[in-house]
Amino acid sequence: MTAPLPFAALRVRDYRRYFVASLLAMMADNIEHVISYWVMFQAFHSPALGGFAVISHWTPFLLFSVYAGALADRHDCRRLIQVSQGLFMLASIAWGVLFLTGTLRVWHAVVILLIHGAAGVLGAPAAQLIIHDMVGSEQLQSAIRLNASSRNLSILLGPAVGGGLLLFLGPAWGLLANVLIYLPLTTLLWRMPYTGHTRHMGSAAPPAPSFGLQEAVTIFRQARVDRRIVSMIVLAGVTSFFVGSGFQPQMPEYAHDLGAEQADVRYSVLLAANAAGALAGALLLESLDVLRPGVRVATACAAAWAVAMALFPAASSYAVAVGLLVLAGMLNIAFTSMAQTLVQVLAPPRLRGRMVGLFNAALLGLRAGSGITIGVLGSAIGIHWSLALSAAAVVVIALAMLGREARRPQDVGIEIARASTAERKEPE
Repeated sequence: MTAPLPFAALRVRDYRRYFVASLLAMMADNIEHVISYWVMFQAFHSPALGGFAVISHWTPFLLFSVYAGALADRHDCRRLIQVSQGLFMLASIAWGVLFLTGTLRVWHAVVILLIHGAAGVLGAPAAQLIIHDMVGSEQLQSAIRLNASSRNLSILLGPAVGGGLLLFLGPAWGLLANVLIYLPLTTLLWRMPYTGHTRHMGSAAPPAPSFGLQEAVTIFRQARVDRRIVSMIVLAGVTSFFVGSGFQPQMPEYAHDLGAEQADVRYSVLLAANAAGALAGALLLESLDVLRPGVRVATACAAAWAVAMALFPAASSYAVAVGLLVLAGMLNIAFTSMAQTLVQVLAPPRLRGRMVGLFNAALLGLRAGSGITIGVLGSAIGIHWSLALSAAAVVVIALAMLGREARRPQDVGIEIARASTAERKEPE
């Protein structure tokens, strides 16, 4: 297989357009978080409501990702993404109207947060299938890394743009203006020819999807035919459950222990370091193409990521702590993009959406568990020890998986080459 060119996916014209429109939509999502969370805090001062915001964001991925993947397998992915974008816009409009009229109540916030969570899980598998359709298997890892880089860029840009809208327009009009930022992706999809399935038009239509966790069990059994898919799903689940994003809500205490006495620049840098590292890692990997997708490489990167996360709470120097978070972000983008690429390429085309949904349930849905392994456990033994021990558990499991994998042949590159030649050549 020939080495892919740097930023290979961006050489596909339609993907370039999709990349920009998707970046705007993800930024709009983060803008909504910035403004709505600030207003919820001002209105209710409720830690429980803040906790529900996290739960409502990730739990739908755990419960409904496989079902959303089944919908992506069966239907036009463009329409599913448009419905998802419509729900995001509905949430922003609802916040804006309630802020404008001064009628916001707790139950309103709960309903809107649930709508927002449903929007996220509905669009995720469809988005992954449609970029696969655009760029093909050989450039898929490039597209996944670039999408992840845009996601992290949106995390960095969202607070800045959201803060500006909050300052100049106020919360209500800021969120109503935010609706316009979702529109480019929605309108672009009307003009794109990709449905998520055009490379496999001859594949038999899958059976109608069933609903609920039983579908996840059934799909997992089918995934067991290829142990590499299982390995990547297990790796995603382990890293998410034990560490995931559970350290982010604890960042004020980590910052305090590193000398930040208030919400100053030092605290903001710690918050942004992980996303900045992921963005830098994606750009570096795209430029150099030093890591080809493989189970061993992905598992080794996950183990190294866990080592960096275990060392972070032990850092006594602020500069070292920031450096470890940046390094962790770079390693995180490396192993998650590889794992997602392998699952999508190795999955049978007729089951691809459901396999992607199962992977999302592990990678995103199980992040809810990190609130227990780091937050709840941290209340008993301290958040420094809880993060260190949770990350150490990931190191042990990843090394055990790596030891098993070392005794098996490494043939993923061959599989990707075969998948690429079986597909229609992508339009330029």
